[in-house]
Amino acid sequence: MVVSGEVRDRLRRGAYLLPSLFTIGNIFLGFWATILALRGRFEIAGALILVAAGLDFLDGKIARLTGTETDFGREFDSIADALTFGMAPAISAWAWGLNHFQRAGWLVPIFFLVCASLRLARFNVQTARVDSRWFVGLPTPAAAGTIASFLLVGIEPGWRPWFAAGVAGLMVALGLLMVSTFRFWSLKALDFRQRRSYRMALPIAAVVLVLAFWPALFFPGLAVAYAASGPIAWALGRLGSRR
Repeated sequence: MVVSGEVRDRLRRGAYLLPSLFTIGNIFLGFWATILALRGRFEIAGALILVAAGLDFLDGKIARLTGTETDFGREFDSIADALTFGMAPAISAWAWGLNHFQRAGWLVPIFFLVCASLRLARFNVQTARVDSRWFVGLPTPAAAGTIASFLLVGIEPGWRPWFAAGVAGLMVALGLLMVSTFRFWSLKALDFRQRRSYRMALPIAAVVLVLAFWPALFFPGLAVAYAASGPIAWALGRLGSRR
């Protein structure tokens, strides 16, 4: 079947629009998560932020596969990320329990938001100068996903003040990791066509077991493990170089 030039132009315009639709969905989920968090529905808010992180991964993947990456799309995506992965988790954490800490209760979320914005600005500037297999600094969706994963855990009211203090410290650590120069593994480097060793079955089985028997610990554990991977890899590299 021969496709006319007009039809090809329409298809190409649609391909350019598709990644932006995912970005709009990202903004919508971030806004919805914020509203739900202010209404006290923290588990659903955390789930929406995690879904938004999946959309953020897909819009970049689709743009690369269709060859429709543009400067406008990159800037639009950064604005969406600042809202969904900076503002939404900051306000959600404040409404969840940090508001009990008076001044520190809003200074910590602001610090997280500022670090997320700085991380996004640096990513836009360094896009053409870094190894695509690694992120320099913790990605903002991963930092937001870490906060969201703890919102998914149902904490008893009596434990919330103690747990909130830990979340405040975690937000400060995540903010510092976002603006750090630690390298974090990128999903862009994942190639499903590449043949893997049978030893990979062991960690995959461990992940499945944790998800099956301790689902409440799965997402927080996975998020914290990824956030800690950058400093751990740096420390192991320094130790190896000294040896």
